[in-house]
Parts: sequence; structure tokens; C-alpha cells
Amino acid sequence: MRYFLFLIACVTISISSYGQEDFLAKQYFNDGDYDKALVFYEKLVKKNPRRTDYSEGLVACYQQLERYADAEQFLLKKVEDAYAFPTFFIELGYNYTLQNHADKAAEYYQRAIQKIEENPNFGYSVGYRFQKYALLDEAIQAYQKAMVLKPELNYDFQLARIYGEQGQVEKMYQSYLNLIKEGRTSRSNILRNIDDFISEDPTNENNVLLRKVLLKNAQKNPDILWNELLSWLFIQQKQYSSAFSQEKAIYKRTDEVSLDRLENLGQIALEDKDFSNASKIFEYIVDHSGNPVSKLNAQLHLIDINLETPDKSTLNAVEKKFEALVLEYGNQSQTLQLQIAYANFLTFKRERPAPAIGMLKESLELPLSNRGTAYVKMALGDILVYNQQFNQALIYFTQVQKRLKNDVLGQDARFKVAQTSFYKGDFDWALTQLKVLRGSTSQLIANDAMQLSLLISDNSLEDSTQTALKKFARADLLAYQNKNIQAIEALEDILQNHKGEKIEDEALLKQGQLLEGQKRYKDAEFNYQKIAEFYAHDILADDALFALGELYRTVLDEPEKAMAQYEKIIYNHQDSYYFPKARKQFRRLRGDAIN
Repeated sequence: MRYFLFLIACVTISISSYGQEDFLAKQYFNDGDYDKALVFYEKLVKKNPRRTDYSEGLVACYQQLERYADAEQFLLKKVEDAYAFPTFFIELGYNYTLQNHADKAAEYYQRAIQKIEENPNFGYSVGYRFQKYALLDEAIQAYQKAMVLKPELNYDFQLARIYGEQGQVEKMYQSYLNLIKEGRTSRSNILRNIDDFISEDPTNENNVLLRKVLLKNAQKNPDILWNELLSWLFIQQKQYSSAFSQEKAIYKRTDEVSLDRLENLGQIALEDKDFSNASKIFEYIVDHSGNPVSKLNAQLHLIDINLETPDKSTLNAVEKKFEALVLEYGNQSQTLQLQIAYANFLTFKRERPAPAIGMLKESLELPLSNRGTAYVKMALGDILVYNQQFNQALIYFTQVQKRLKNDVLGQDARFKVAQTSFYKGDFDWALTQLKVLRGSTSQLIANDAMQLSLLISDNSLEDSTQTALKKFARADLLAYQNKNIQAIEALEDILQNHKGEKIEDEALLKQGQLLEGQKRYKDAEFNYQKIAEFYAHDILADDALFALGELYRTVLDEPEKAMAQYEKIIYNHQDSYYFPKARKQFRRLRGDAIN
């Protein structure tokens, strides 16, 4: 028993010794202390001659110390072994490369590739080692040879990355497409890699090449995969009409199973404000959908598009359309989106909240899920706020907040409690809710909560009567009620009578946003510029810069000025909510490929 315990103790000490030597060898090497690392690697190789990582560590030490002859002598012994691992041939070749002996290096590189013939499974380790030393042509040879000898191996991902590094973009695309076709990896991951090489410009050389490769594949092997990928490319290029053509072809070739892809395309076009193509897509869905919910959603999207530029005749036509839809679908739990959309239209576009409130209260009597009930209560609360029935609105928002505590919808309800309390003039209760929301899982809610919280706290400290803050709350409510002209006038009162007070930048920003909505772009520009100039170090500086950048980019068509605003955010406001968007737009305007 004592002898057994003695043996265990000896083995434990031995393992501990190896572990310490291994740790010290790596530590000294990483610290650049190659002489000390060499001492430990020599010991480790002597004790573990079959461990390739120790042998490679020893060779790396020799090379860092420029002891190439010692490395050569060691490696020559290694490659004489009949079972020599092929990477030792690469290491020996690289050792000759370091000494500018190109012919000798090439000889051993080829010997490493020849080893793949003995065992195609060596393909990955050989190819990867060549990549490590930027020997890309040799890496391609290794991967290709292995795939020929053993077809079930696939190194298209590695080959694609190499072709990309070499600038062989067409070959890179084909390798990536092979992976998608064979289903060997996630399509989204592959498309992210391809996305690095294309831009929004359809005439960009890389975009043209990708389209060419996709069309070649489609001609060789007709498959809806190529239609799907062409549609994806057209979407990146914002060519929604071309994407629509591909999606119609996919829909027809899949026996008209689902319109989900067309719905997604319509949504993308709508968000990008391409109303013409969005309308065509949603009209197609209305004509072809056998699913009442999909058809209704498309009809509601078409109404949204009509309401982008409403006049009296448009509003009358939309109201008749809503009435017809209610007759067609009725008031049921499966069509809540119709009741909510109609109620919002009556309230915010027709200024008739009473029938809207009655309609949504009827909807609450339907058999609804918790989430369905929450959506109706949120919409009802919004309309009650519009009607200045703040206490009733707070009841509905609070019910949703409590029922869906850890949900984003519940957090949105809490924000609405704070916002409603703000409109009501109960600033203390609003602050209580906002403090909780500053840690929201939704970045947008957290950002809005922080801004409203700072607005209240900053302007309460400076003015105990909160006169300017009350005026701002009234102006904000007018904007919420879609009474934008009155809201602009109320904010002008603040700017004229509370100059130099903390609230001035808030009033300038809010007024600028409303002026944009009235198409008074030069006036909006003036407001944003004033914030950027006089409040450059305050909390709203990044908001003003981003708003100014978007105004120059999307409306005034002054890309150089837009870039200048985005650049200020990139360099001076790196913690800003707008930082990722500003960087993306800056790179896009500069002509970079956007991931």
C-alpha cells in the first residue's frame, strides 16, 4: 500500500513538473524571452519526442534566435521518420524561406503536399499551415488535392477565404456558393462573408461578378436557390423591382405554398420608402393570398402607403376602405391589427377619438391571449392620452406593465406610463418610472428613457416652478396629437422667453424635427446647427448631428456635408446610440462595402 501511494505521489509530481515546464515555455515565448523558452522546449521535446507542438515550439525558438542551422538539423531528423507528420516538411521549407533558399523551400513544400496522397485527411492541417505562413498558392493545392482524393472532404470555406485574400473574387464567390448549395454551413454566415465584398451600387465590379456567377449556376443547374440568391443581391442593391421578379418566380416554382418571402420583401421596400414597388408587392399578395391574415396585413400596408402623403380626398377614400375591411373581416380576435389600425386612423388622422375608444373597448371583450390583450390596451391607452384622459390611459398602461414585466412590451408600457405622467405634469412619478427603464433590454427604450429623465431632472433643478418644463410638456403633447403647427408655435414661445435656460437645446431639437415634418428643411437645418454649435458638449449634440446628417443625405442631397456630421459622431461621440448608424452611413457615402 505504501509503495502504491509512493508511485501515485511520483506520478503526480511528474505531471505537475511537465505542466509547469509547458506553462513556462509558452509564457517566456509569448513574452519574447526566446532564450529561456528554448531551455524549456528542449526539455519538453526530450521527454515527449512525439508531441508536435513541443517540436514546433522548439523550432520557433531557434528561428526567433536566428539559429536556422539548429532548426534545420532538428527538422531534417524529423522528416526522415517514415511516419513524419507532413507539417514538419512545411516547417523545414519555411526555415529555408527565412534563409532565402527558395528552391529548397519549394522542394519541401511539395513533399508536404505529396503526403496528402498517402492520407487525404492531412489536407486540412497541411493547407492550414500553408495559410499560417501566407503560402496561399500551396494552401490551395493542398485543399484541392485532398478534395479530389476524398470527395466527401470539403474545404470550400477555406478556399473562399484564400481566393478573397488573393483578389480572385469570382472563384471566391463560387466556393461560397458551393457551400450554400451543399448545405454544409449556415446560409446567413456565408452571405455575411459575401456582403463584405459588395456594395449598394449595382455597377460595382464585385456586384457584377456575383450576378454573373449566380446566372452561370442557374444555367447549369436550374434551382430556386439561385433565384433566392439573386433576390438577396437585388435587395442589397435596393433594386426591389428586380427582387420582386425573382420572388414571384420562386413563389410559382414552389407550388404557391407561402407568400412569406414576398411579405418580407414588401416590408423591406416599405421601410426604405420605395412606395411604388412596395405597393406592387402588397397588391400582388392581396390578389394571390389564400390566407386571410396575410391578405389583411397587405391591405393595411397599402393603406399606410396611401397615408404617407394624405390630403382630404385620400383620407375620405381610406376611411371608406377601412369601413369595407371591417365589413369583410368583422371584429374578431384574429384581426386585431385591423381594429387597432382603424382606431389609430380615426384618432390621429380624423381627430375622432370617441368611436375609436368604443371600438377598442369592444375588442377587449373578445377571447384574447395575454399578448393580444396587451396590444389592444396599449393602443387604447395611446388614444386616451390623445384625448387627454390621462388617468384612464395610465390604468391600461400599468396593467400591461404588470402583466408583461420582463417583456419589451411591458417595458414599453412603463415608458408610456412615464410619458403620460410627463404630459400630465406629474414629473416626480415620471422620473421614478424612467430610472427603472434606463437599464431596459431595449436600447431604444433605454435611450428614450434616459433623454426624458435628463430633460425632467435638469429643468427641475434650474427652475423650481418648472415653468419652461410645463410648456415643453404641453408642446410635446401637441406634437403627439399631430397638431404640429401649434406645437412649433409653443416651442417658439420657449425659445423666445426662456433663452439661455437648460431647456433651450431640447426645444430646438424638438422644433427641428417638427419643422422637417412640415418640409421646412432650411429652418430645421438652422435649429440642428445651433445645437451643434452652442451645445456641442451637451447630451443632445449627437442627436442634432445625426439629424443634420440625415437631412443632408436624404433630403438636401449634400453628401459631403452629411459625411462631416457622421464623422463628428464617430470621433466625438463613440458612446452614442447613433454611433453604429453614423459609421455605416459614413462608410456608405465614402464608397466602402458595407457589412
